[in-house]
Amino acid sequence: MNHVLIPRRDPGEPVYHADFALGEHSARHLRRILRLYLKAWEMLFLADAAELALTELIANVVRHVPDRRGQTLIFRLPRGEGVRVEVADSSTVMPLAITCDPLDDGGRGLVLVNAVTDNWGIIKRWDGSGKTVWFECLTPPEKGGSRFRTARPEPRP
Repeated sequence: MNHVLIPRRDPGEPVYHADFALGEHSARHLRRILRLYLKAWEMLFLADAAELALTELIANVVRHVPDRRGQTLIFRLPRGEGVRVEVADSSTVMPLAITCDPLDDGGRGLVLVNAVTDNWGIIKRWDGSGKTVWFECLTPPEKGGSRFRTARPEPRP
């Protein structure tokens, strides 16, 4: 089921929410929807990175969640700071961002998400019934984004 929630009164409310079984064509459709929102928000410069990251998160659900059920949410960050995308599923298995052999078929999805987004993370549901993987692509200062908002925190030694 798709829900488009416009106009938004609460900045924490998603502008798009889809809840359905994901399949091999889902990523293409969701990329198109994400691009339409980014174009309407005049943030098309974020589209390539956001679409690639979304594709990887959808592929993880299709490959690793037995029932392939997932929810996709798109948020516009306050003051045009960028976009946040969340993909939730019912699997309790936590994905890992690992480097692998270059000839492996898979295993580098979250490494790509890390490379192309400004921030990302995984949130376990409080009741243990699944997780949400999210990312943010931020508007750079030269495009009107805040120069005070920090991207990815530095890793701790």
